Amino acid sequence: MPSIMNRSHSLLARVAVAAPMLVASVLGAQTRMLRQPSVSAANIAFAYAQNIWVVSRAGGPAKRLTSFQGATEYPKISPDGKTVAFSAEYGGNVDVYVVSIDGGEPRRLTWNGAPDVVQGWTPDGKSVLFASTRETNGPTAAPKFYTVPATGGVEVALPLNRAFQGRLSPDGKRAAYRMNNSWDEERRNYRGGKNRPIWIVDLKTLDLESPPWKDSKDMEPAWLGDVVYFISDRDGVANVWSYDTKSKKLTQCTDFSDFDVKTLDAGAGAVVFEQAGYIHELDPKTNKHKVVSISATGDFPWMMPGWKDVTGRISTITLSPTGKRALIEARGEIFTVPADKGDVRNLTNSSASAERDPAWSPDGKSISYFSDKSGEYKLYIEAQDGLTPAREISLPNNKHYYTPAWSPDSKKILYTDTDLKLWVLDVASGQAKSVGEDPWMVPTRTMNPVWSPDSKWIAYVKHLNSLYKAIAAYNVETGVTKQVTDGLSDVISPAWDASGKYLWFFASTDYGLKSQWLDMSNYD
Repeated sequence: MPSIMNRSHSLLARVAVAAPMLVASVLGAQTRMLRQPSVSAANIAFAYAQNIWVVSRAGGPAKRLTSFQGATEYPKISPDGKTVAFSAEYGGNVDVYVVSIDGGEPRRLTWNGAPDVVQGWTPDGKSVLFASTRETNGPTAAPKFYTVPATGGVEVALPLNRAFQGRLSPDGKRAAYRMNNSWDEERRNYRGGKNRPIWIVDLKTLDLESPPWKDSKDMEPAWLGDVVYFISDRDGVANVWSYDTKSKKLTQCTDFSDFDVKTLDAGAGAVVFEQAGYIHELDPKTNKHKVVSISATGDFPWMMPGWKDVTGRISTITLSPTGKRALIEARGEIFTVPADKGDVRNLTNSSASAERDPAWSPDGKSISYFSDKSGEYKLYIEAQDGLTPAREISLPNNKHYYTPAWSPDSKKILYTDTDLKLWVLDVASGQAKSVGEDPWMVPTRTMNPVWSPDSKWIAYVKHLNSLYKAIAAYNVETGVTKQVTDGLSDVISPAWDASGKYLWFFASTDYGLKSQWLDMSNYD
């Protein structure tokens, strides 16, 4: 094995692929993946390609305000429209910066070691509001709101014990804020304990109120007059909602049913938000919204065609059944590499798509892998020599797929998906069938499926209601699934012996404290 590894490294070092060019999808002249918009009377600032941009509210070509290779995010335009505050890691840490709306050299305002995330401005435009965990330590650091003078100076904490995201009211007397982040910000329809309502606090009396709330994820509060606009997934999809603090009226402002609204800001009589990669502007009088047509172009090094040494980007490596070649996934390409003599073969040559999880058939004739070249992940099977076009197989449900494994007789392939379902695909017909499922995604997300030597059984791991894991065995011929272990121990890593008569596994009878994701035993 060391000789193959050394051989593959020396050969792969001379293999190059073109850099992917699909980071930004463009429909006509309209750029997508535009994020975190902020609005003024004349302009919209936004984040794109890890830099800050500004464009007229009418849309059109955008101007790049920063050109940093690291992350620059969370732009917020000042009340007078002349300055943009943002968070960036110019100095190696996420700190607060400001730059003229016309461009120029950014000026750093904070110097603390904790991340400082820009939230907005004070109404007079003299200070920038940001969130930081600088005063807390521990497994779950608690962020607080601070202000820092836009010309530089000492940070001042707001009188809130915990505040993760929010804005100040136009008169500066109140704040609408989200107390904490979710454990997984991108998880749809999360209904766990980290969801909290939007709080509206009087900064003098500390009296609180909130919009009507049950258990939804509500976030990104922003003010227009006495109305707080925010994002809520209470109808199943994250949409824009508003809450009038005078009339106490709650209104749904958008009704998207496909992609969530991701970020939101308000100002100068308008609401702007990010949805489906576009920036939208909403008229608060009518709740009608439109996509702002924006073109963001530049000399992006990561979008330019080029050559890449993939030696250090190897994700998986397995041996062929004969041991004469190795199958390698590196930077989204699939290679085979000789152990001794022969050539390196790039089976995919597809810089514009990502190929994942290659698997060699036991008979040595074919190689399978997943690819998103069609726009959705599909299974591809091709001859191991790469001389004939790959066969494309569409899979049920558009998901991400994992852990492909050929049956020992090379007639079937098993794989799992993001819903923790186990599938078996018949190679001859291309038909896939769901044969098992793990009802719990935490604390682990793997089912460890393995074929028996005779290709008749699949053993895999699934969670019980106790959150202990047990081994189940599915019979491919009868379609019957049996639980093999008794559930009184936590079981992982099933493996068949060569005869197929015995199933080996690891088990623990004292795993109870770690069997659930909410383990507080080591927080003391």
